[in-house]
Amino acid sequence: MNAIRNIPAGKPNARAKLLDAAIKLVRQNGFSATSVDQICTEAKVTKGAFFHHFASKEALGAAAAGAWTERAEQLIFTLPDWTRMHDPLDRLLTHIDFRAAMIEGSAEDFTCFVGTMVQESFASSDILRAASDASLTAYAERLAEDIEAAIDQHGIVNDIAGGDISALSLAYHVQAVLQGAFILAKAKGSPEIARDNIRHLKHYVSLLFGKEKGS
Repeated sequence: MNAIRNIPAGKPNARAKLLDAAIKLVRQNGFSATSVDQICTEAKVTKGAFFHHFASKEALGAAAAGAWTERAEQLIFTLPDWTRMHDPLDRLLTHIDFRAAMIEGSAEDFTCFVGTMVQESFASSDILRAASDASLTAYAERLAEDIEAAIDQHGIVNDIAGGDISALSLAYHVQAVLQGAFILAKAKGSPEIARDNIRHLKHYVSLLFGKEKGS
């Protein structure tokens, strides 16, 4: 998942601390440059505690991808008031606004953990590639629920869509724009280009559903 901050919870155990530390450090430094020792130091747990919970850094990365998905479900799809809007198109457009609003601060604060991890590991670790794919797919499938409902209720403009379009394909397009926006923000050293790309995304989606303005 993309741009997820920690959600307050009860006192974390060693496993939860290790997951938090891995997510933070991989977003900051990349997967390969993050060592088990660094993760343990950040989590304030012993190396023995690490290997009690995880067989390897790869196993931790895969588990952290699952934790990332769970946090996104809460922060993006469950907790915000706008997720209970009656009109699915309003939810979709507000979802895009929300993703843009999350892009602030330094890149490690808003970029995607699984997107960062899979860019490094897609050819070297099938376990991490599959875990990242599962997380990215979970986001797309969850978002596709609102898109499908919006298509059913409002229809789409075929001239803009260029033919038939599925809810899942549009959800993956949203994901692709977000991931590309994060890469550009890293390259430019500024979040503004990411926000600008998401504004273009909202304009496209608005036109796709027959709205003249992306608002």
